[in-house]
Amino acid sequence: MSNAVVNIFRIPDLRKRVLFTLLILIIYRIGAHIPIPGINVDALKVYFLEAQSTGVLDFFDLFAGGALKRFTLFALGIMPYISASIIIDLLKVVFPALERLSKEGAEGHKKIAQYTRYGTVLLCIIQSLAITFWMKSMRTRGGGSVVPEDAGIGFIIVAVIAITTGTMVLVWLGEIITERGIGNGISLIIMAGIVVRSPQAVASTMRKIGDTGEPIVGIILLGLFLLVVASSILLTLGTRRIPVQYGKKLAGRTMMQKSSQYIPLRVNAAGVIPIIFASALIMFPSQMVHLMGGSSNTVLNQVQFWLSPGQIPYIVMYSGLIIFFCYFYTSIRFNPTEIADNLKKYGGFIPGIRPGQNTSDHIMYILNRITLSGSIFLALIAIVPDFIIRIWPEQVEPSMAYLFGGTSLLIIVGVALDTLKQIESQLLMRHYDGFLKNTRMQGRR
Repeated sequence: MSNAVVNIFRIPDLRKRVLFTLLILIIYRIGAHIPIPGINVDALKVYFLEAQSTGVLDFFDLFAGGALKRFTLFALGIMPYISASIIIDLLKVVFPALERLSKEGAEGHKKIAQYTRYGTVLLCIIQSLAITFWMKSMRTRGGGSVVPEDAGIGFIIVAVIAITTGTMVLVWLGEIITERGIGNGISLIIMAGIVVRSPQAVASTMRKIGDTGEPIVGIILLGLFLLVVASSILLTLGTRRIPVQYGKKLAGRTMMQKSSQYIPLRVNAAGVIPIIFASALIMFPSQMVHLMGGSSNTVLNQVQFWLSPGQIPYIVMYSGLIIFFCYFYTSIRFNPTEIADNLKKYGGFIPGIRPGQNTSDHIMYILNRITLSGSIFLALIAIVPDFIIRIWPEQVEPSMAYLFGGTSLLIIVGVALDTLKQIESQLLMRHYDGFLKNTRMQGRR
């Protein structure tokens, strides 16, 4: 592997791509520390030090690379763009015109990308307005305010424009990484935001473990982390191959037999989207109560407690929503009838299965079975942070717990595998050794 790293910098084109990607990620981290004009940074730090519980905020702040709690230009991170992309995918099912547009080649993809950017701007405006009004309501116990008392409509407009512009700049940075750098730019920005907080979270957790005098907790956490990473890799790369054969075809005067192929069905075809959907739904009531400054209603406070990370009702509902959205999103993205029709059109068939509807039913039967196992596995990985918070609330920081499972770890594993796969492809294309001798790395696609 050390030879592969050296070879990366021997190839001029690959070296430029890697250094360009690192430069853009550095720019992203600089922007994540530029605060929104008009806020009191010192009062903001005091407010979060005095806050009793920030579990929900810690979860969303993880994907913004810590920029949300600092209320910087990149406070929303790249997540509005991800949300807009998911919404566009769902709208393709409702509006056939969008589905047809996505199949029109480069021009169609360009239009879809344009609609996604419009949706990103709309989501940014809505979310930045909510964040701005929340900032205006923040007060420390000493009476200090995060936003000056005399801040009016001018501050709201400046804050909304700053946050929205910051997110769109991130989208642009991600696109130029994809075009001129190495790897998928949007995914790399999300991964960088997650990874950059790891040293601070690990140091804080180790400090707490040292204060409590329980070093065995650190050993258990390390073993658990390695186990979850290995499970995430298996879930990311796991596929079920359905063998496919093609009939003989006359080529000149001889009958040619096409080589046997297969249809790869991913165990986790929906990726991390079920976790994103489930998190948004289950945290919405708690977030609303939190943004309104709490509630004097006993019932609402009890519901907020039950739906907070680490509680048993939260874990049960969260797991159920993940399993549901795994089936829901897989059914949207995967069409067995279309695959069966294409096989029939090109003379392919699954051995022992009649072409047409029987092939479609067979693929759907296999897909349902592997989706069930994949969704349960995904739910188990997703609730690992909640069990860590519940078992060791005094020793483990919430930000450290969220690095052990769920969307964060799956994103890190998936993006790392894809990026290494692209680098290895560049090396092998130029007749250099890859990262592993006598073998090839397997990517997600």
